Amino acid sequence: MSLLELKGVSMVYNGKVRALDNIDFKIDKGDWVAIMGPSGSGKTTLMNIIGCMDKATSGEITLDGISLMDVTDAELTQIRREKIGMVFQQFHLIPYLTAAENVMVAQYYHSLPDKDEAMKALDRVGLADRAEHLPSQLSGGEQQRVCIARALINYPVLILADEPTGNLDEANQNLVMKIFHELHDEGHTIITVTHSTDVGREAQRRVIIEHGHMRESED
Repeated sequence: MSLLELKGVSMVYNGKVRALDNIDFKIDKGDWVAIMGPSGSGKTTLMNIIGCMDKATSGEITLDGISLMDVTDAELTQIRREKIGMVFQQFHLIPYLTAAENVMVAQYYHSLPDKDEAMKALDRVGLADRAEHLPSQLSGGEQQRVCIARALINYPVLILADEPTGNLDEANQNLVMKIFHELHDEGHTIITVTHSTDVGREAQRRVIIEHGHMRESED
């Protein structure tokens, strides 16, 4: 069953710059797909549309049975909070909050903060013992794992990760990708957006974005 489907999706800026051109894309529940391409290829634009941070100029987009083209901006924000767990390259942790509090921030926008749930999420990524540490007291790999815990806290239908290992050394990259493999094995649906061939190969399926057009990877 399709969790996410895009039909004929285009994104045009200033009436002439076509960042995406007639994209067709589908991902089923439990899939792990890597969206790959160099800078300027359109992959960030596509990520923003899938992540409910922007609306396409034209086409049809359905996420978990909801048409993303037929909702208001406020409704789009609510869908993002309820349906999508975001993992960013830059972490976006609040520096004066502990790891547990950073995870609980995501709950605040969704329901009610629950420290027990936040601790379970941190334990899931191996960081229960670092729950009271500030971001500045955590390594880059630990900060990214806090981001993953934050993404999981509201039980999203889709995990969307933007260059999740872009700021990590090889050891931490391997650790983070191990967590993604475990999440996929548990049935989570994952999209990783990356320019890294190594990261892309971790997914079960790869699609390539080039000049706003999409094609399936042949390797």
